[in-house]
Amino acid sequence: MPIPKKIIFLDRDGVINYEVGYLYEISKFKFIEGVFETLDYLRKLDYEFIIITNQSGIAKGKYSVADYHRLEKWMMKQFLKKNIKILNIYFCPHNPEDNCKCRKPKPGLILNAFETYTIDKENSWMVGDKETDIECAQNAGITNTVLVRSGHQIDETKTNASYVLDSIRDLRKIIL
Repeated sequence: MPIPKKIIFLDRDGVINYEVGYLYEISKFKFIEGVFETLDYLRKLDYEFIIITNQSGIAKGKYSVADYHRLEKWMMKQFLKKNIKILNIYFCPHNPEDNCKCRKPKPGLILNAFETYTIDKENSWMVGDKETDIECAQNAGITNTVLVRSGHQIDETKTNASYVLDSIRDLRKIIL
């Protein structure tokens, strides 16, 4: 039986990179300050990383699956240059109205990761910038959740997140 992995599930837009809306162009992709240092810190604590991201721009015709993969491949290279390995990326290409199983807040993206990897749910975390990220994690049995202010507007009085932080760089304050 493989040793269960401690995973940090990460939303992409607003958590890893600045939110610009329907991002598919490398020239518009800007990493959030501190993301590399924070993931390096967490890597040294034996965490691994999986990105889960809604990409409705594909269904809306804003960009293609090929455009999405081009940006994803470039982003992964940037992480590898910093010695950070992203275990996997799961994305939902559907519209909210499509009623698919993978669009957050539904847990499909995380459940796909559970089918592929042996994951230590109790010691894994979800970091998102929308309440739907938090709901997705909780729907999949991940109870350690962080909502960051670096993406979308959030209502901190109504969140079910375990923590609310300014950005991903503040994870070092709570994951020791």
